[in-house]
Amino acid sequence: MNWSLRACGRHGHITYAPDEPALRERLHARTALGEAWRCLRCGDFTLGEPHGSGPAQDAPLVLRGQALRDATILRLLALFRWGKGLLVLGAAFGVWRFRAHHDAVARAFDEDLPLLKPLADKIGWNLEESGVVHTLRTVLSAETRTLTWIVLGLTVFGALLITEGVGLWLLKRWGEYFAVVATSLFVPVEIYELVEKVTWVRIVILLINVAAVLYILLSKRLFGLRGGHAAHEAERHEAGLMEVEAAAVRAQLSGHASSHGHASTHG
Repeated sequence: MNWSLRACGRHGHITYAPDEPALRERLHARTALGEAWRCLRCGDFTLGEPHGSGPAQDAPLVLRGQALRDATILRLLALFRWGKGLLVLGAAFGVWRFRAHHDAVARAFDEDLPLLKPLADKIGWNLEESGVVHTLRTVLSAETRTLTWIVLGLTVFGALLITEGVGLWLLKRWGEYFAVVATSLFVPVEIYELVEKVTWVRIVILLINVAAVLYILLSKRLFGLRGGHAAHEAERHEAGLMEVEAAAVRAQLSGHASSHGHASTHG
């Protein structure tokens, strides 16, 4: 997939007219339909006036190629975090509502459970030894103070997931660090849950989280890996079309200077 063309197809091209004549010439073309400028993202020429102009160093740094692919993956992870965060906050709201009507729900459970016994006996379900019933009894027997702490814990966890998603969606450096640290802290918990009971959902979630941590660590060069932040920024700039064309101009000028030097020597 050409990520740059895909992004331009969705959001439109981004053009810029640099003040430097040599660089401006490489990004500009005259056609029978009018002038055209190269898109800083996909590199194709597009008709019309440039979206901006000025010194080359002031041109917008547009994500393209691998950097654009990385941004797309991070935003998919952000959507995953938001979805999980909303589920956790929904659970916190449910526990809070249950806490407000704790005694009434507990009484209803004790009164209505015996009504299910005849049906359970017919299908061979032992209510007293059922894991579901045991879990419900444990929850219903919890003190109001315990439920309050559960609500607070779920609320904080959900807020952390939402914050992590915001940082990843905005492609902020702090969001990447936040995602790695927060996800790593919960990996041991997910491993423990998997040891307790193996399910496909738990396996998939664990694999996604481990893969996300490794991907962000290596691709974004966090904690000094692969040259750290400086190498990451240099890679982004080297991938920018303006930087690529500027390097080509410098190489061309250097080549001309070298050829003139040789000519003078021979003369």
